[in-house]
Amino acid sequence: MLATGRPGAPAETTPRLPRRTLTRSALITTIFIVPALVVRIGGLHSDPVAALLIFGAAVVAASFLLAWAAEAAQIDVSGGFAIAVLALVAVLPEYAVDLYYAYVSGHNPDYTQYAAANMTGSNRLLMGLGWPVVVLVSILVARRAGAGKCAGLALEPANRVELGFLLIAGVVAFVIPATGQIHFALGLALLAWFGFYLYKVSHGDVEEPDLIGTAAALGELPDRSRRIAVIGLFVASGVVIVLCAKPFADNLVAAGTELGIDRFLLVQWLAPLASEAPEFIIATIFAARGKGTPAMATLISSKVNQWTLLIGSLPIAHVLGGGGFSLVLDSRQVEEVLLTAAQTMMGVALILALRFRRGAAWALLVLFIVQFPITSTSGRLVLCGIYAAVAVAGLIINRRYLAATVQAPFVGRAIRHSGHPHQQPETPGLSR
Repeated sequence: MLATGRPGAPAETTPRLPRRTLTRSALITTIFIVPALVVRIGGLHSDPVAALLIFGAAVVAASFLLAWAAEAAQIDVSGGFAIAVLALVAVLPEYAVDLYYAYVSGHNPDYTQYAAANMTGSNRLLMGLGWPVVVLVSILVARRAGAGKCAGLALEPANRVELGFLLIAGVVAFVIPATGQIHFALGLALLAWFGFYLYKVSHGDVEEPDLIGTAAALGELPDRSRRIAVIGLFVASGVVIVLCAKPFADNLVAAGTELGIDRFLLVQWLAPLASEAPEFIIATIFAARGKGTPAMATLISSKVNQWTLLIGSLPIAHVLGGGGFSLVLDSRQVEEVLLTAAQTMMGVALILALRFRRGAAWALLVLFIVQFPITSTSGRLVLCGIYAAVAVAGLIINRRYLAATVQAPFVGRAIRHSGHPHQQPETPGLSR
């Protein structure tokens, strides 16, 4: 549903500064997108490494276009469900590559490992890097602002709803390493849980968007121009993602072979980093502006999406690609999923009290970093044990909040977090 307008919107002219911002953003993204379109449409062939860079840059640029459009579109939509749909659209780029791998695995079993790699990488990257960075940046900003010694970041009571969804989905996900497969039935269950989450947040409280950068410049356009620009960005980004997802995914594998790099690791970390770059950058900018609480809330919401929608979609894509009803994992993939599930439980357990403390942020970040030199099964299992031990300790320490968190998805009231954080008071939500 379109709104009739917004207070303070320019009637006919666009301020010079927003126009410059839009022009600059358009030029930068065009520079990265055009080469990929020329190669793709022209049917040109190039070295896998060069092709990876070309198509990867286009995917990143398209992700920014989609993020800007989704943020600016909130000015013209009303209702929690519409905003929830926009938030869902904004995360599609990071799923495009993974769903392609899952689809191809239906008729080429070699691609099963890449579907699992991309899924585990995106999940661990978000919680192991995104969450801690936002907290640590928020603490640093508060100290520079003279807030004194800060122990961490305080979350909103409404965030317990999302933590509850993530906690329950995280427990259910242990079925995957236990059975060595992602079954179609489990996929449907996770999609149903995501559907309930979407329903819950769409009926929650909706806050007015606080736009920054290019999205803010779009918001300053006259109504008609803004709506045309937003629709154009949605279409353009969608076309680029559709055209570039497949060659990006294929060349990612081929580049690993040519460079002598473990293809599993390349797919696990490079693709998610490219697709999630806009979200990470926006969240970090908001944390740097003293709005760490809404930035953190947005990343928690993204984790819920990944742990439900992304995982649940993989076996369905596998079936559509000609595979059976189970996406069967080998021992390496089982270990990676177990590691990801253990990290998820640790992250949730440490913030059950709605306080994301500095020590918890450093623990997640350090454990994320130390995993890279670990290449053996025994090493990954030891790391799983460390995650599990910290998770158990967190659950014991925060046990009085456990029941409320489990009940929150059913009785709590959520806040719809859009593709970016919302306006909050200037005082950061920091705990001492």
